[in-house]
Amino acid sequence: MQSLLSLRDPVHGFVRADPLEAALINSAPVQRLRCVHQLGLTYLVFPGAEHSRFSHVLGAMELAGRVYDTLAAKSGGLLPTDPRALERRLVRAAALLHDIGHAPFSHSAEDLFEDNIDHEEMTRRLLALPEIEAAFARFGEGLDAQQVSDLLAGEGDEVGRLLAQVISGELDVDKMDYLLRDSLFCGVRYGSFDLERLLDTVVPLQNPSGDWGVGVEGGGVHALEALVLARYYMFTQVYFNGTGKVLELHLSQWLRERGERWPSDPVAFMKQDDISVLTAMRACDSLHAKAVVARGYYPVAYETREHLSPEESRRFDELLPEIRHRFGAGNLLISHSAKDPHRLASSRVLVRHLDGTLEPMEEASHFIRHLTRIDQYRVYSDREIRDEVEAAIRELV
Repeated sequence: MQSLLSLRDPVHGFVRADPLEAALINSAPVQRLRCVHQLGLTYLVFPGAEHSRFSHVLGAMELAGRVYDTLAAKSGGLLPTDPRALERRLVRAAALLHDIGHAPFSHSAEDLFEDNIDHEEMTRRLLALPEIEAAFARFGEGLDAQQVSDLLAGEGDEVGRLLAQVISGELDVDKMDYLLRDSLFCGVRYGSFDLERLLDTVVPLQNPSGDWGVGVEGGGVHALEALVLARYYMFTQVYFNGTGKVLELHLSQWLRERGERWPSDPVAFMKQDDISVLTAMRACDSLHAKAVVARGYYPVAYETREHLSPEESRRFDELLPEIRHRFGAGNLLISHSAKDPHRLASSRVLVRHLDGTLEPMEEASHFIRHLTRIDQYRVYSDREIRDEVEAAIRELV
């Protein structure tokens, strides 16, 4: 009997890790996530949002095992139900490792990797590090890092593609965990939904093209609606918070004015985290650095409604070059927050009714079909010209 590592999690209770998972948790790429805030600079807005990517990946791993168990029990033999099945261990390891390539402050400045790679490519490179490969070689029992990399890339047979949907798909453990975790640590209630009911009603379903995905039984529609509503409110109230967005813009501007890029080499990348970036910002006299470390950020001069039509969004975007020209691009920061929170991924979540028929979530739910895209612009400016900028935009609008 293999001993398990037990970790107490504020969202899911005890999270237990087998020897492979324990070795991966203790590896440098995963431990680095302790120094990467889950919500970037949002902790400067919501004081409790000090949680890290580290706790999130532990929660995602726990949920991956639970989702797998439900899917396997309903899969008709497609997925083995053995708790030590390679497929189950694979999806848990992938959930644990799926975020190791995140740059400092998570999504705040993830377009600044060298060689135009993204955090998903960096994850693949980190998975090839000797420390990670050694952990799999010693404890993998037939599982290796390349299998995890392939799953995260959505590659493989029909089982592999189904497991990939558990990690990053229409109804995945990433969303389930971050909504509950972010809501808890931000001190808001918007991210709450009935996790237990949702986990009880997930089911593997084939779409009309024959691909397997994670769907939901008819009895779980309202639990899924609650998740969608939680996601909608978390975006409007937390992820797209006006102060949080301007802090992200100041961080990005500071990195760009210094010509900073996140290393594409995985060993060099491992030295970059929130602490290293904040240390550099505190030693810098840049306006944008001080905006973050001394809270000297630009105030909002103008913001649109949360839900612009495509035509309204296009017209406002066309005004921006004139505003930048009139006031100087360096005196303005502009955010465009856009999201379809009711569309969980590129394809649809299917609902299986009692008679066996399948229906897209948007059609099965009267509530979800009426949700519309979040599309909002904010213009921030130097405090001395804020009123002038606001008046100019109102005149143009």
